Amino acid sequence: RRMHKRGGSCLLAIRSMTMRSLVFMVVACATVLTGCMGPPVLKRQVIGYDQVISEIEQDLLLLNIARSARGEPVHFTATSSIAATFDWTATLDATGRLEDSSGTDFFNLNLGASASENPTFSLRPVTGQEFTKRILIPFTDTAFHVLAYQAGAIDRIMRLMGFGFEFQNPDGSFVRLIENHPARPAEYEEFRRLAVHMRWLLDTRGLFVRTLVFEELMVHEFDAVPRSQDITAGFDKGLKWRQNPDGSYELRRLQSGRIVMTNYDPAALTDQQRFELNEKVKRNPSGYVYVHLKADGPGGEWPVQGVIWLRSMLQMLNFVASGIGATPEFDVAPDPRTRGPVPANPAATLKINVADDAPAGTVAFAESGGRFYSVDDTPWDRAAFATLGDLFQSAVGEVEDVGIPITIAK
Repeated sequence: RRMHKRGGSCLLAIRSMTMRSLVFMVVACATVLTGCMGPPVLKRQVIGYDQVISEIEQDLLLLNIARSARGEPVHFTATSSIAATFDWTATLDATGRLEDSSGTDFFNLNLGASASENPTFSLRPVTGQEFTKRILIPFTDTAFHVLAYQAGAIDRIMRLMGFGFEFQNPDGSFVRLIENHPARPAEYEEFRRLAVHMRWLLDTRGLFVRTLVFEELMVHEFDAVPRSQDITAGFDKGLKWRQNPDGSYELRRLQSGRIVMTNYDPAALTDQQRFELNEKVKRNPSGYVYVHLKADGPGGEWPVQGVIWLRSMLQMLNFVASGIGATPEFDVAPDPRTRGPVPANPAATLKINVADDAPAGTVAFAESGGRFYSVDDTPWDRAAFATLGDLFQSAVGEVEDVGIPITIAK
């Protein structure tokens, strides 16, 4: 009997250890499950929100192109903020019954985890002064420079952003204007040939798209000796003191000026020449890009001096929309003075297809008025639509409280 009691106690102890081990394993699994669940869900949701916002912007572009094609006013709505709160919970329920007579243990285990999400979206229509600033005012030469520097396909950027080209005299006075629109076929053809010529120059390393940098004279013939603290403080602001031959001092500042497109290196000019060139260029509005191709430089068979008029976002959308049916673009051969192979030169700057059914593949599309508007599935048109998207983001992207703040409760 004593041995039977000792054997029963040992069996109970073993079963107790087994139960504790099992409970420990269940608790560990629940902890691991909860910890592994949070990061993947967070990653998936953040990427999902980003994808949705990107698709919304593409839809807005295509919807406004469709509205413009049908003669309707455009309208933009920006997603100003997305606040999402995530909550992860894990539950564990373990019950058991020990039956010594049968030698069998019964356990009831419940293990689970759950996640909840409460997103809040803030939308704001782009209206009033914001609409005027972002949609109606032409882009600046700085925006053109950034795209030309990164994208490289300057002919595509010129065809999309350029309203026209104004030829000027050396003093900057007006000569004539050619408009980049197929409604004026002769002017349109000349603009297209000029765009291809600029692309050929850029590809052959004969075109410079630069910001004019020069020293601006701020103080001349300063009789006193500058204090050491003034000299030190001026370094951080780009100020430089210099002594003249007569013993006086002058104060200069390194200045960044306007954007120029030339077939010669602006850095090879003297500081005074860059300053004088900037003085002439800055008389043009900020939406003009200065172009100067000298006769003795690369591509000089076609000497050009003038400016590219830049469009606004609304003008670009109207231009693309008019190509759907009202005034479609057409093929233009390169100018004979463009000596060398040229890249792709399609008829349409950005071809938009209109159909009764949604397009196949991964091209961007949107439904409007019972029809589907989609980007033509070619490398050129995909790149042109991406450029339009970049410009759209720069035009309507600076909205207050933009961001995706996420609060995690665990």
